[in-house]
Amino acid sequence: MSLDAFIMGFAFILIHLFANELIPSSRIQRLKWFSFSGGLAVSYVFVYVLPTLHKEQILVKKYGDYFTMESELYFIGLLGVLIFYGIQKVVRKAQLKQNTQKARALFWLQILFFGFYNMLVAYTVISHDVLGVQALFYGLAVGMHFVAVAHDLWREYADIYNKVGRYVLALGIIAGWIMGVTLHVSPLVESIIFAFIAGAMILNVLKYELPPDDEAHFVTFTIGVVSYTAITMSLKFFFQW
Repeated sequence: MSLDAFIMGFAFILIHLFANELIPSSRIQRLKWFSFSGGLAVSYVFVYVLPTLHKEQILVKKYGDYFTMESELYFIGLLGVLIFYGIQKVVRKAQLKQNTQKARALFWLQILFFGFYNMLVAYTVISHDVLGVQALFYGLAVGMHFVAVAHDLWREYADIYNKVGRYVLALGIIAGWIMGVTLHVSPLVESIIFAFIAGAMILNVLKYELPPDDEAHFVTFTIGVVSYTAITMSLKFFFQW
């Protein structure tokens, strides 16, 4: 295991255990924090996730003649969107009907799926063996994304999240961390995993990190988008990421 992978995995675990301690208590500062974090996450999706998904789709054409289209991996990504959106929709429906017992039970299901999500994200980041400055920038975007997701889950049912939920999410990171270091799968399977998690991440970024109009600080959001995009694109140009 590289030192970079170790640091990223350890940081992701700490984020889930102490995510809410990282968020400012002042409402204005919190809105700015989430707006900046959302800017980073949106930029990450457009400058890394989508281009990488396109690159993986080109690569899978080499795996066999049974890939006859140019969108197989995009279908896998769409499946990731559908599954995670469906789970969240079921939980929200129970909450709107004020069926507290059912909503709390379904929230456990949501926690388990986000543990699975964390496992795949951690596996994808660590198995790609990003190093140095690249690890720093990609780890920063994913880490901020984890903070936003964790905080949103905490706001729904703080007691469940604090007692058990955050540990389930942290265990998901540990499982993905171990998988990324020890598990060696075919390039095709890695592409499928990346496509699925890319779809789920796009949904979760737009849902959890793109601030609604009444809670957005547009200037801070723009600073997050422009700064992260400019630095990442410059590093891609000079270092051929």
